[in-house]
Amino acid sequence: MAWGCCSRVWARQELWGCGSRARRFILYTYTQQRSGFRRPAQKSDPHRTSLETGTKPRKSGLSPIVEDPVFHTSSHSAKRLVKPFIFTIGFSGCAFGSAAIWQYEHVKGRVQNYFEGARADWMDRMQPQKEMNFRRQINLWWNSLSNGQQAVSGIIAANIFVFCLWRVPALQRTMIKYFTSNPSSRVLCSPMVLSVFSHFSFLHLAANMYVLWSFSTSIVSLLGREQFMALYFSAGVVSTFTSYIFKIATGRFGPSLGASGALMTVLAAVCTKMPEAKLAIIFLPMFTFTAGNALKAIIALDSAGLLLGWRFFDHAAHLGGALFGMWYVTYGYQLIWNNREPVVKAWHALRTRSPKK
Repeated sequence: MAWGCCSRVWARQELWGCGSRARRFILYTYTQQRSGFRRPAQKSDPHRTSLETGTKPRKSGLSPIVEDPVFHTSSHSAKRLVKPFIFTIGFSGCAFGSAAIWQYEHVKGRVQNYFEGARADWMDRMQPQKEMNFRRQINLWWNSLSNGQQAVSGIIAANIFVFCLWRVPALQRTMIKYFTSNPSSRVLCSPMVLSVFSHFSFLHLAANMYVLWSFSTSIVSLLGREQFMALYFSAGVVSTFTSYIFKIATGRFGPSLGASGALMTVLAAVCTKMPEAKLAIIFLPMFTFTAGNALKAIIALDSAGLLLGWRFFDHAAHLGGALFGMWYVTYGYQLIWNNREPVVKAWHALRTRSPKK
């Protein structure tokens, strides 16, 4: 879903539990949400026309050529939001519940494997090591990554895999049906998740994934790996549902794809928790501004796009993701993550329950 501007950021921050020593890191923001597809050539089959989203024909290959959508008689009805709303609540609840169980299993596994891991390290030091052991080099590289970079590696791999699927002509109809979100489509729920991993343009993919990679260390330091994963997946669904609401309310239907809704949640969460971090644009490093002001500017830009009817980007999904990120790090984690104890207790009881004789 993402497509837009790229900027370079320097920030000095103090993460929770890291003491008084600040860290310097570089961030690149690429926050615009891509919505709409380019038109086919005028000489194409008259039965295959473009999906009108207010953009002119493009030859850049940023998006695929699709047929006109089939608008059902109930496309403008608010009833079409019922299933996506239930799916959003259910999916988000399952995401945070699964993250709580994952954290429980992770902590339990670390305790159980502590001595086994120490023994394995001792034996590894005793055995002679090969100088050019490829597997060892991979392990060293993996261990050199931060927890956040390790956490987003799977997400990036999934996005690359879906990008490769877009290159298979035989899968184009399937990709458009399930990997682009559109409230006028017959399939409403599964694209809310799958479209977050969908990018047609390589530039689109590369920029979004670089932003995710850059912010991964900060967001995982703030929330932890498990909570971050739950927030990211939920943010993709929440931002898509916000886009659904706007499209049905205005009648401006069109497919959207990309990760910017979830990325806006990550950006908003980091900027909200560290509003005084200093940022700078890549080409104008002499001009600095705070993360809080940058977040306000992004929200103002997307609000203007929403009010003025700009249709090249999905500004509704941007705002939905940003507001969700701000709400979560301010109030949401207290209502959701801090109340995960019943889920963990239920899982613990299920895991430790002795078999009936």
